[in-house]
Amino acid sequence: MNVKIFRSWAIAVAIPLGLGALAGFITGAGRYETMYHPPLSPPAWLFPVAWSLLYVLMGTASWLVWRNNSKYRDGALKIYAMQLMVNLIWPFLFFSWGAYLMAFLWILLLGYLIYWTWKDFSQIDTRAGSLIFIYFLWVIYAGYLNLVIAIHSLI
Repeated sequence: MNVKIFRSWAIAVAIPLGLGALAGFITGAGRYETMYHPPLSPPAWLFPVAWSLLYVLMGTASWLVWRNNSKYRDGALKIYAMQLMVNLIWPFLFFSWGAYLMAFLWILLLGYLIYWTWKDFSQIDTRAGSLIFIYFLWVIYAGYLNLVIAIHSLI
């Protein structure tokens, strides 16, 4: 891989990694350790590891699509950017404001946008679609955790 290609990949990966790190730092996402843990909850240390890996996969997927000359590329990347912004807001709803029910509704929106991203990316590059699908599955799981925490907070 030449330097120019590597640099473009690194930038594509740095965008979601940087946004995720910023949101985690500002919101104090580490508070999960002190919260109610639904059945099937992973240990707290797994979240930063999983999200870091997911951000690398997301960035790589966006890079694969960006490098493709498909007529659908720009629209797919716009949806990708939209889901990144929605993803960025979720930790504020959940961790900073404790708005668990609103966070669950927000994660449903995020899931829809990821699904749309997956469909668009898959049409352009099947590898990119596969990488986004892993993210989609994780967000379904995160939605389950969010919903159970929201219900528990209301009881």
